[in-house]
Amino acid sequence: MEKIKSPARNAKQSVAGGKVKGQKSKRWKVPWSELLIVVILFVAAYLRLYNISGYMTFLGDEGRDALVVKQMIVDHKWTLLGPTASVGGFFLGPIYYYFMLPFLWAWRLDPTGPAVMVALFGVATVYLLYRSGRDMFGSWVGIVASALYALSPVVIAYSRSSWNPNIVPFFSLLMIFLLWRFAENGRLRNIVGAGICMGIGLQLHYLFLFLFPVAAIWVLVYTKVRERIKTGILGMMGFLVGFGPFLLFELRHGFPNTQSIIQFVLAGNDTGLAPEKYRIIIQDILYRLVGRLVLRFPQPEIWSDIPSWQQGLWHWGIVGILTVGIGLLVIGCNPINNTARWRRSSLLLLLWGFVVAVLFGFYKRAIYDYYFGIWFTLPFLVTGIILYRLKQIHVIGMAISVGVTALLLWWNWQGQPFQFAPNNQLAQARGIAQVAIDKTGQKPFNFALITQGNSDHVYRYFFDIWGNPPVTIKPEFADPERKTVTDQLIVICEEPDCKPLGHPLWEIAGFGSATISGTWKTSFVTIHKLIHL
Repeated sequence: MEKIKSPARNAKQSVAGGKVKGQKSKRWKVPWSELLIVVILFVAAYLRLYNISGYMTFLGDEGRDALVVKQMIVDHKWTLLGPTASVGGFFLGPIYYYFMLPFLWAWRLDPTGPAVMVALFGVATVYLLYRSGRDMFGSWVGIVASALYALSPVVIAYSRSSWNPNIVPFFSLLMIFLLWRFAENGRLRNIVGAGICMGIGLQLHYLFLFLFPVAAIWVLVYTKVRERIKTGILGMMGFLVGFGPFLLFELRHGFPNTQSIIQFVLAGNDTGLAPEKYRIIIQDILYRLVGRLVLRFPQPEIWSDIPSWQQGLWHWGIVGILTVGIGLLVIGCNPINNTARWRRSSLLLLLWGFVVAVLFGFYKRAIYDYYFGIWFTLPFLVTGIILYRLKQIHVIGMAISVGVTALLLWWNWQGQPFQFAPNNQLAQARGIAQVAIDKTGQKPFNFALITQGNSDHVYRYFFDIWGNPPVTIKPEFADPERKTVTDQLIVICEEPDCKPLGHPLWEIAGFGSATISGTWKTSFVTIHKLIHL
């Protein structure tokens, strides 16, 4: 008869022997994707935050925004109106000012603070891109996409200065990710979150409107007929929350900006179908989307100086990513050999790319790189998918995929901003403003800027925070006693051949007959002090 072992004896043997027969040993797996994303985020933060005050842009638009937010912080002049749009003559919502506010306050009115805010949004976009790629397609796609995005020179450039379009990529990707999660789990809170992103995004740049049809089509496809009204109401509620500050302004003033936008779209010369150019516009934006963001495609002004063999490499690289990427997304929508998650993810990226491209085709004006903010993360996800599929093709495919990824990372690293000396625009503007205000003797003064493209807000901001803002000259019908005309006019000339006397600029003409009492040259501008004859 077999001797029965006691439980206590078995337990001792298990401890002594290491494992019980039939029990699988648990191996600790190295969380390589988590470790890699930490490294990627660290690099992304370094590329966006290092010496940010030296490399940031600080010109008229940045000075205007900083001045508005300063008035909110110091003078408690709150606003429901944002900056003007680059075209159309209408205004954006104020949400960007409220994003700026805590950072400008924390940095004690130093404009570096809002630039840091944009940089942090840029780092957050890197992580969100990793999460989106990982959840939608797998860890490899998330890691590759986020790593390439973190090193893209164009993306870095738009992540180091305070400007409302620069945080659009975060909210556009977050909206897409929430729409995908809604299709995955059916939770309506994702629709509410997507609606909030749409309301915020529309206040940052009106091209966010291009994403509205994407959201509408997606909800119709992945919502049961009986639940579409409920889902639409919740999405609209989320949108109203995100768009609320600007909506209050429109309600109070009779929707002036809404009317201007409608007129711009329907009756303006800048939008509409131009059959002979439509296909060319779409080809150009797709080409630039991949080339500028993923492959560090050069600016047009230096293209002719590049050897033809390098031009060929760029061309076929861009065409290859576009062709293979679109093909893989189409194949990914096929129910054969694809999981439901992969099919939904592929369909969403196709919808995102197709709808935005179609709508861009109706825009007749120049399309700048920052217009792609609603699209910034898309080519990186597509590139990640291509390299993932390549990795699945035996050992050779794995080697090629890793090699191409390393080559792309190295190539984009060569375009990092720190290889060039900092522009020091912020320090230069502060220094010029300091010299100018010193010439006023801390007395009231009028101010004028002669320039080819800048705005005087870049200097007015410093005059204002130093407690001696210039007096704005009003027309004679509004100021018949000419009380807004002071005894001195400070003129900053950014043009090389500048003659302020008799200049038609209103700030100079409104000052009246004058003579130059002093001229001072700095490294970049000339400062004149005018007094009355």
